[in-house]
Amino acid sequence: MNTSANRSRRPLIIRPNQGRRYDMGRLRAVFFADGSETADRYSISEWWLEPRTRGPGPHAHPEDHIFYVLTGTLILVIEGERTDAPRGSYALIPGGVQHDFENRGNKKCGFISINTPAGFERAMPNIVQWFAANPLGDVAEV
Repeated sequence: MNTSANRSRRPLIIRPNQGRRYDMGRLRAVFFADGSETADRYSISEWWLEPRTRGPGPHAHPEDHIFYVLTGTLILVIEGERTDAPRGSYALIPGGVQHDFENRGNKKCGFISINTPAGFERAMPNIVQWFAANPLGDVAEV
């Protein structure tokens, strides 16, 4: 099927150390494809948490999150229920579902996040500002 949206999109290759980087203290995100590149279908990013890093706190947004853990163990808290997600784990968090994440381990933790539909990425500048005003604490402080 050749829709106009398909014809307007172009192949995209992002090489190592490319992408749009968002530093948030002990947490970093790198966005590789956003709505403008995917006809608003999805955005894809890589997230990295330093060891023993607390998450942003319980929150929800309209987009679905799809997480795939690259390294370490991501702690997911979905609607108040805590789950360990070690390397190789996949998680689907439907839009509107309250969630949080953190790294309680002694090694860096990384995960891929796909947000569908796109749109979450537009909030990143405000999210960076929020983290600057509310630095993440070490999970030992919890």
